[in-house]
Amino acid sequence: MTTQLIIIYLIAINVITFLVYGIDKWKAKRSKWRIPEATLLGLAVIGGSIGAWLGMKVWHHKTMHKKFKFGLPVIIIIQLLIIGYFVAQNI
Repeated sequence: MTTQLIIIYLIAINVITFLVYGIDKWKAKRSKWRIPEATLLGLAVIGGSIGAWLGMKVWHHKTMHKKFKFGLPVIIIIQLLIIGYFVAQNI
């Protein structure tokens, strides 16, 4: 049951993160109030890193910002290491 909840959470946070990146890109094109970069990166940190990466690719958003260009891959690597650790513990 716990594994199912984690999977549901990860799917939800990645979909939300992907959509938030799209909304921020839409706002950027229209000179509207923007979503803070800390929020965008924070969503990645709490599990939405794949959604953030896809959002960058699909929406062509934040691709040139060093915080995102280099920071997001670091977040993904750290998350993969954490997942690997927990998977290894269950063996």
